[in-house]
Amino acid sequence: MTESSLVLVDTKVLLDVIEQDEVWADWSQKQMSQFTDWMIINPLIYNELCYEVGETADVDVVMITLGLRYHELSRQALFLTSQAYRLYRKRRGTNNSPLPDFFIGAHAAAFGIPVLTRDVEWYRSYFPAVELIAP
Repeated sequence: MTESSLVLVDTKVLLDVIEQDEVWADWSQKQMSQFTDWMIINPLIYNELCYEVGETADVDVVMITLGLRYHELSRQALFLTSQAYRLYRKRRGTNNSPLPDFFIGAHAAAFGIPVLTRDVEWYRSYFPAVELIAP
């Protein structure tokens, strides 16, 4: 597996499949099936899954079932997160700390990998160079 073949999978796409969303499950499953063995999540996505799924053991089963790999955030990704957050605040954003999507977008930017997502607006605003796999 090389970094260039990885794809970072956003939480909403995972939840579409896990919860069998009536509108998005088929699209999300089809997209994920194209990246078998190359899909990764990071600590923020893992955290969001814990909130939705429950126990860490349950999240680990989801990861195995869906073929997800866990990757930590690099220092470069954390730096890019801070820069996106700085821009957000200059644009009069009101959150007092970086939102999860800042970390996810920065992770993808730092590794030069795409994000499989349905939330295109946020990523395009703060990480315009990141490739998005989206409807």
